[in-house]
Amino acid sequence: MKAVGPRPKAKSFQDSAQPDLEPHYTGHRDRLRERFRTAGGEALPDYELLELVLMRSIPRRDVKPLAKLLVNRFGGFGEVLGAPVERLMEIDGIGESTAIDLKIVAAAARRMARGEVASRQSLSSWKDVIDYCRTAMAFEDREEFRILFLDKRNGLIADEKQGQGTVDHTPVYPREVVKRALELSATALILVHNHPSGDPTPSAADIRMTQDIAAIAKPLGIALHDHIIVGRNGHASFRGLKLL
Repeated sequence: MKAVGPRPKAKSFQDSAQPDLEPHYTGHRDRLRERFRTAGGEALPDYELLELVLMRSIPRRDVKPLAKLLVNRFGGFGEVLGAPVERLMEIDGIGESTAIDLKIVAAAARRMARGEVASRQSLSSWKDVIDYCRTAMAFEDREEFRILFLDKRNGLIADEKQGQGTVDHTPVYPREVVKRALELSATALILVHNHPSGDPTPSAADIRMTQDIAAIAKPLGIALHDHIIVGRNGHASFRGLKLL
């Protein structure tokens, strides 16, 4: 009689599965990176650009649904980056580490925009100023008031945030604004603040405050070039609206 050895153990599903099988989203990530490399960020919709950011923070999960959820919840890529950490963490799948990573991206964008403006010898292009102001403030959830202090050649001396308020109000003291301009030997100012509502239309209080600053600054040889209000839906220029 032929000896019969032990019967081979049947393979389980886990044994037959390939241990190095890549997740289903790996190919999608590679294709998305390639599109970004060849076409640039402008060619990608908001949720795909956000996907690229989230990939770095969440390497072992398909982040496409999460990116779409964030864009739908907050309104766009800029709004997601501008959202407070606490609100970001209300979204299932966003922990504190990922929320902070998003805020780091937002801070990097503001720093880069500020550097581009500061490196210019003259702020002769209003488009550059508007682009910088929108990057710095348009998507914040609270009102901020900042001042660009300029020299006689319209070179940027300083960019300072003077205050942060509530969702619809920031206290501004005209005499303090002019006092700071004198301290910096500035000869011109550009005022900037944001409207978290998204509508950049100046309020009656905005107009009154701007006219008060202009009236105090003019006798001291300080020109108020403009007051720019930025919001998600665009911007408003007091100069363009003939309010100055």
